[in-house]
Amino acid sequence: MPKRRYLTTPIYYVNAVPHCGHALTTVVADVEKRYWQLRGEDVWLLTGTDENGLKILEAAQTAGEAPQAFVDRISQTFVRAFDGLDVGYDDFIRTTEERHAKASQHLFQLLRDAGHIYLDKYEGWYDVSAETFVKESEVVDGKSPDGNEVRRVSEENWFFRLSAFQDRLLAHYEANPDFLMPEGRASEVVSFVKQGLRDVCISRSNPGWGIPVPGDPERVIYVWFDALVNYLAATGWPDDAGWESLWPADVHWMAKEIFTRFHATLWPAMLMGAGLPLPKTVIAHGWFVFGDSKMSKSLGNVVAPQDLVDAYVAAGCTREVAVDVARYALARFLPYENDTNFSMEAVARTYNADLANDLGNALNRSLSMAHKFCDGVVPEGQVEDEIVASVMAAKRSFEAAMAAHRVHKAVEAPIEIARVLNKYIDTRAPWTLAKAGSPELGSVVRTMIFAVRCAAALIRPVCPAAATAMEAQLRLPALSRWEEIGDVATVPAGHALGEAVPVFPRVEIEAQPAQAASEKPRPAKQASAPKAGPVEQLEFADFAKVALRVARIIEAESIQGSEKLVRLEVTVGEEQRQIVAGIAKAYNPEDLIGRQVVIVANLKPARLMGTESQGMLLAADDEDGTPILLQPDREAPDGTSVH
Repeated sequence: MPKRRYLTTPIYYVNAVPHCGHALTTVVADVEKRYWQLRGEDVWLLTGTDENGLKILEAAQTAGEAPQAFVDRISQTFVRAFDGLDVGYDDFIRTTEERHAKASQHLFQLLRDAGHIYLDKYEGWYDVSAETFVKESEVVDGKSPDGNEVRRVSEENWFFRLSAFQDRLLAHYEANPDFLMPEGRASEVVSFVKQGLRDVCISRSNPGWGIPVPGDPERVIYVWFDALVNYLAATGWPDDAGWESLWPADVHWMAKEIFTRFHATLWPAMLMGAGLPLPKTVIAHGWFVFGDSKMSKSLGNVVAPQDLVDAYVAAGCTREVAVDVARYALARFLPYENDTNFSMEAVARTYNADLANDLGNALNRSLSMAHKFCDGVVPEGQVEDEIVASVMAAKRSFEAAMAAHRVHKAVEAPIEIARVLNKYIDTRAPWTLAKAGSPELGSVVRTMIFAVRCAAALIRPVCPAAATAMEAQLRLPALSRWEEIGDVATVPAGHALGEAVPVFPRVEIEAQPAQAASEKPRPAKQASAPKAGPVEQLEFADFAKVALRVARIIEAESIQGSEKLVRLEVTVGEEQRQIVAGIAKAYNPEDLIGRQVVIVANLKPARLMGTESQGMLLAADDEDGTPILLQPDREAPDGTSVH
């Protein structure tokens, strides 16, 4: 059987329900899976839950449940969370399963038979919260390096001769530079190993929960020894003859806290001792943080995946697209080298800038203009070389990022196509070509549809439902092969297009403090209506003198020296003009680009802070007097009259 591409996430500890930190690793691995499937590969994705250990037993006792009932219940919350994020995992392993216990005991026996495991007395500190043995020198004020309470342990246990693998590990790191990623964390591992490895205690006195040591039922296998074996157990090892079709794993994805001591040292040493191949790549990303703290169940500062999805459903997205918004945010915010602040407000800013303003605008503008100028069909005309080149550059960028497992960089590629397309539309001005009866119009509109099709194909691994929604409006099937992306033949002239319907409506998500995953999402704040005062009546003829037009913002920047003013470049039909608006405290300039607004188009120019303003935006005020920009509730032709 040919070797399949085998991707894994860590198995998640079931001492509480999942949050976006857990979803991050799983969604990123799923994006990789979908990408490689698009490349034509047979891919297998494993995830699951870690259900052994003293911490689990104590959590179950605190909850007043039997351990098995407790882990059954919590494990299902992870299944629901991952299913709810459209994760296409192929196997969900639980360490309480017989297949896992059997593989763990078999590997333990193999290593003991080979002389790599021996019986000795352990006396020292144990961090129950992290399920980690702690050196005397690492204990400060009665706490472990992770800040957890430690317990003094004195008992006879089994030890793994990790110290004997120090030189072999260092040699493997040097010979396989892609084994540990990213580079900065790989350097930390090398430094850690060079300081000297000590043998690891790999059993505990049997508390009535865990996998018994083979031939020694008074002890259970240390949770970190048995947890690592899940990747091997899921292949069917040692009994299934087909296990080598998966093993070795191509990529182990995880967060940084379980990297150095376990996945980068203990796990490869265990495999070396058993004579088994090592995984090809082990990747440790950073943490999602909220303020100065790691997103953590124990701190109660988590953002739950379902809360994120529900917020975007409430804001106007379909549930399928709301799921994709969560997936996009997780992939886009991936803290590959460093930690990343993750909040509802940050996700909303990125959503509006990338998906609503850039990608959504590109789709709506392209379809609307195809219907207005070309009767809703793809016109005859050559797809312009500059856009083909931009698409191919984005495709190469996606490939390079995925080859380095930098998923957060790969997701920029389809957005870059949308940005290039929006600029192309502004430059080529199809409305002007249509008015002039230019023969170039067909080429421009077909080029627009081509670019949108390619952007939808590239975003599919991240946002599969949104890609399907975009392709449904184009009335084109999904591109199922990587080599099709960028092929102009996939947008045939004469093809009838669907109507433009916003896939990514702009949202206003109120900034909220992080909350425990068990809490319900806080409702959005209701704005109290400002008191209406008397207004002077005027004749219709006077009102008719005011020319209100739909304009599109194509550039935006803060005005130096002003806390309130933003300089905007807008297109009003065929015309481009500059407007200065006092909206800096309400809107980030980068979030405004691509947005349609309503302006007073015949106001006499004025100078504000030395900058000429050639019009005025229309806005309402919230209860605090903060401006709320007015905009059409769906895409309107640039420059159209408002009445």
